[in-house]
Amino acid sequence: MSAGETGARAEIHHAHRDVNGGWLRPSVFGAMDGLVSNFALIAGVAGGAAGTKVIVLAGMAGLAAGAFSMAGGEYVSVASQRELAMAEIDIERRELQRNPESEQEELAKLYESRGVDPDLAAEVARQISRDPEKALEVHTLAELGVTLDDLPSPKTAAISSFLSFGVGAVLPLLPYLLGVTSLVSSAVISCVALFGAGALVSRVTARSWWYSGLRQLAVGVVAAALTFGLGHLLGGGGLG
Repeated sequence: MSAGETGARAEIHHAHRDVNGGWLRPSVFGAMDGLVSNFALIAGVAGGAAGTKVIVLAGMAGLAAGAFSMAGGEYVSVASQRELAMAEIDIERRELQRNPESEQEELAKLYESRGVDPDLAAEVARQISRDPEKALEVHTLAELGVTLDDLPSPKTAAISSFLSFGVGAVLPLLPYLLGVTSLVSSAVISCVALFGAGALVSRVTARSWWYSGLRQLAVGVVAAALTFGLGHLLGGGGLG
């Protein structure tokens, strides 16, 4: 068996977590944003002694406004990021066409800086540079940290943010939609969801699930308590 075949069949005996988070990160954080903001909004309106219809109206308005805002903001942000990356990739492509020798030398120096022997680095750079598309892929990954295949989709980001925010925002509103008129029920559901979402975030962080869950729970409870207090101060009411 040749060395190449051995390398091709080599197995990886360890695994890393997805440090980029994939779509787990934006989805979970979108849901937590919707959950915290609508929980706080509902608590504030309930604190002002508003009736159930007003609370439901405010909750639905908060859900719709937040979801559309998140989707629009995410679309523009990701589209701008993608356009910038594409522009920089085009610059790199033109440089590879105009100055292939200097780009090959640049690639060799990059490998040298990472501990590869100069002769081997030069040979690796030469072999990679024989294929313009492969050379472009290596250069853009090394210099920009992106690849053409991994550029995010604005539409996917917008849809993901819209749906995740909506799911989070509907949870504190759910008891009122089912006819329960007490903020306590909304608070219980919201607190459970906050802890669960925080625990899920631990999959893309170095924190333990219970720490992430408790931290997110604390953030949501503080936000809702402050908003409830403000609503009570301005409206003069109770839990309803």
